[in-house]
Amino acid sequence: MNEIETLKKWIDESDNIVFFGGAGVSTESGIPDFRSVDGLYNQKYDYPPETILSHTFFMHNPEAFYKFYRDKLIVHNVKPNKAHIALAELERMGKLKAVVTQNIDGLHQAAGSKNVFELHGSTLRNHCMNCGKFYGVEAIENSDGIPRCECGGIIKPDVVLYEEALDDFVMSESLKYISECDMLIIGGTSLNVYPAAGLINYYKGHKLVLLNRGETPYDNRADLIIRDKIGEVLSSVVDADYSSIA
Repeated sequence: MNEIETLKKWIDESDNIVFFGGAGVSTESGIPDFRSVDGLYNQKYDYPPETILSHTFFMHNPEAFYKFYRDKLIVHNVKPNKAHIALAELERMGKLKAVVTQNIDGLHQAAGSKNVFELHGSTLRNHCMNCGKFYGVEAIENSDGIPRCECGGIIKPDVVLYEEALDDFVMSESLKYISECDMLIIGGTSLNVYPAAGLINYYKGHKLVLLNRGETPYDNRADLIIRDKIGEVLSSVVDADYSSIA
């Protein structure tokens, strides 16, 4: 039995799957990841992306932060890919119990997934730092300089910046689902970013699947490794309607 056949057999046999994903899940939708050759960390700016996307930089240089944020983190005209659609179908079938993602693009929900835990927040949610009023992505996208609420406060994305803590509820729910699932599929993440990557240590089962083009620190713990595009792999084992993908 080859790797794809094994993956299909395990999915068929399981009704308590969790998917843990990173930037590589969305690259097939045209969103660059952070650490690839053409990713954000290899592009030239006045400051390194890690610095710009820190809480300290945001507080001291908000105008420069928003210039970078609009340019690189707000994505336009992107659609869910085969991976997002396959995962949404597995949830609809009652097999997939949760998606835990490091992505901030909202594509899992756009594909139809309901139980999604966004470890690093979302560009689609924004709030006034003063009065707490909610704003959609267009409030930042269509503004100039520092986006302001009608009360005068700064509109801040609900994206977890470096130096900021992850949301307690999102972390605790992610930990619960991962610790209780019988199959954990990990895709499109280097598993080098903590504390998110540390959640995997709570998986107790024997069906740990890694769908990743490159090596990860957890390869030696995986029960199955498939080095191919996540969308191609999942669409080959999940029967769903992929007609919306051009």
